[in-house]
Amino acid sequence: MAMQTICQLHNRCLKSLATLVVCPARSLTCLAKKQRESCHHHRFQSRVRRFSQDSSSKPVTPFYDVVIVGGGMAGGALACALGSEVTLADHKILLLDHGKKPPKLTPESLGSEYSNRVCALNPQSKKLLSGIGAWSTIEKLRCKPFHRMQVWDACSDSLIAFNHPDLIQELAYIVENNVTISALTEQLEHLKQGNVDVWYETGLANLKVPVQGTIDQESWVTVTLKDMSKVKTRLLVGADGANSQVRKFGGFTMTRWTYDQSAVVATLHLAEQTENHVAWQRFLPTGPIAMLPLSETHSSLVWSTTHEEAKKLLQMSDDEFVEAVNHAFWDDSHHVASLDIVTQIFEDVLKVLQPDDSSSVRQLPPSVGGIQPGSRAKFPLGLGHAMHYVKPRIALIGDAAHRVHPLAGQGINLGFGDVSCLKDVLVKCANLGGDFGSISSLTDYETQRQRHVVPIMMVIDALKRLYSTTNPAAVLARSLGLQATNALKPLKDTIIDSASR
Repeated sequence: MAMQTICQLHNRCLKSLATLVVCPARSLTCLAKKQRESCHHHRFQSRVRRFSQDSSSKPVTPFYDVVIVGGGMAGGALACALGSEVTLADHKILLLDHGKKPPKLTPESLGSEYSNRVCALNPQSKKLLSGIGAWSTIEKLRCKPFHRMQVWDACSDSLIAFNHPDLIQELAYIVENNVTISALTEQLEHLKQGNVDVWYETGLANLKVPVQGTIDQESWVTVTLKDMSKVKTRLLVGADGANSQVRKFGGFTMTRWTYDQSAVVATLHLAEQTENHVAWQRFLPTGPIAMLPLSETHSSLVWSTTHEEAKKLLQMSDDEFVEAVNHAFWDDSHHVASLDIVTQIFEDVLKVLQPDDSSSVRQLPPSVGGIQPGSRAKFPLGLGHAMHYVKPRIALIGDAAHRVHPLAGQGINLGFGDVSCLKDVLVKCANLGGDFGSISSLTDYETQRQRHVVPIMMVIDALKRLYSTTNPAAVLARSLGLQATNALKPLKDTIIDSASR
């Protein structure tokens, strides 16, 4: 029996040898073909898509369907949004962050001190963060909803107040930037088990602008990193802030100017414990000052003022600074008394039109009792807007596409709106079997976002300029406008709805 088995093996070997002797070229060709097919399948299968290669003699270059430059809130949210989409499960996403990996925060590590950089996240931003699993983490850490916002003019008695009926529904949520980033980082850790990679301490050195009109490998963006390594991608997204390198290397035209203002931020201790569910903003001749609730005992300050005054505010002692903040909210020295009669008559007329408007009731802001040590800082303010948000295989989101004055608290909300819109456009593109980086796919994103962003930017800029003067005619015009807007509920509801998107 053993001898029979040996004979069978011997015969098989002879047949194989005969095949090689008779037709060595064909055998070797078939073998090479099978190897190439196996390599090709491994390299380009739809669920992996990790690598691309210009030729067999060149080293492989990592390939991703989407590369996002910028690991801030907008970039992190986009990576999470794309990685959470079932439709995009077979697409590889890479997030490049020039900074170190943010530490994981806990309620214990946060302690009783607050960061001086906060955002007022609107309901639409909350919806986005909830959809990617980050909002539950934010709530476990800390955030403070507010139900009412009161805005008034230091030069007159006019005011406007925003709130939903009976103060039941939140207008927005005050969240520290580091809390939002920590929550996004936690979600990215989960997604790294799937189709999302994150490279920290990785900066952008340059990029090769793709050849227009083609959809093959030659049209992919080649991203060169600081260590001179390269990555290829179908779509490069610039989420790297107001000084975006993606925007610079991509050749995007930017319209920008700096305001004659700096924003001073700080964390305030309230003189007395309060429910603290109102956001306060007062327009001073030098710029708006806002106090945003953090807890029952703390609020966040954002004071936009001249560069000279901002410098003085940072040099003050803590007691002097607290006195200056209270003075800014309570002082009446800028009041133009000669306009009171006109505004009073106008207010009486409006009461006839809207007799039971409880939202027009004036509330007084809380007094400040102290300041969190080391929380004062300042940064210059300006406006910037990219003429285009997209080019072939490149898209901009967040501050890389648009930068606004903080008086309306819309900066990151506009960025999160970009994230939601771009994600929807890419999902639609994937469902239709389209090319992520084609200009036809990306134009829809640019059109939708510019229709929303540009009007908001224009209004914010106009408000900044309108309230930066004590000219009696300008004061009268803005006072009557503020009173009229406050009295017309449909108009206020439209403003609230627009600010929530």
